[in-house]
Amino acid sequence: MKTVSIRLLSSLLLMAASFPASAAPTVVAALEVKGVFNEKIGPAPQCASTLGGKLAGHGETAEGTPVAFVGGDCFAQSGTTFTFSNGKFILLYPNGDQIFANYGGQFIPTGVGTAYIMNGGTFTITGGSGTYSGARGGGYLSGTEDLSNGAGTIVLSGRVQYKPKNR
Repeated sequence: MKTVSIRLLSSLLLMAASFPASAAPTVVAALEVKGVFNEKIGPAPQCASTLGGKLAGHGETAEGTPVAFVGGDCFAQSGTTFTFSNGKFILLYPNGDQIFANYGGQFIPTGVGTAYIMNGGTFTITGGSGTYSGARGGGYLSGTEDLSNGAGTIVLSGRVQYKPKNR
C-alpha cells in the first residue's frame, strides 16, 4: 500500500511540474510591419482570372526587427481597379520564426501614371512556426504599387495571438 501511494504521489508531482510549461499564458501583441516589395504578375491557372501575382519583400517591425516576406495571390481587373484575392504570405523573422497569413484587397488608381494605392486590404493569420506556432490574428494592409514595374510599399497593422514556446 505504501509503495502504491509513493508511486501515485511521484506521478502527481511530475504531472504538476510539467503543467505550467504546457499552460503558458496566451500572448496578444501588436503586429506592425513596414516594408517594400516587388511583385511579378503572370499566368496563374489556379485563379479564376488565370492571372496572379508573386511578391517578395523586406521591412521591419515597429520594434526594429528586420523581416522578409514572400507571397502570392490571384489578380483580376475591373475597369481601373485591380482586386487581389486568395493571397497567402509568410512573414520571416531572422531567428527562423514565421507567421502564415491569408490576404486580399484592391488597388485603385491614384491618378498619377501607373501608381496605385491599396484599398480595403486585410490579412488573417492562420498559423506559424517557432514562437508563432498555432498563431491566430489579423489586421489591415495598406500601401502602394507602381503597376508598370511591380515596385511597392506595404504596411501591416494588426494583432497576433500565440502561446510562447519554451526553447
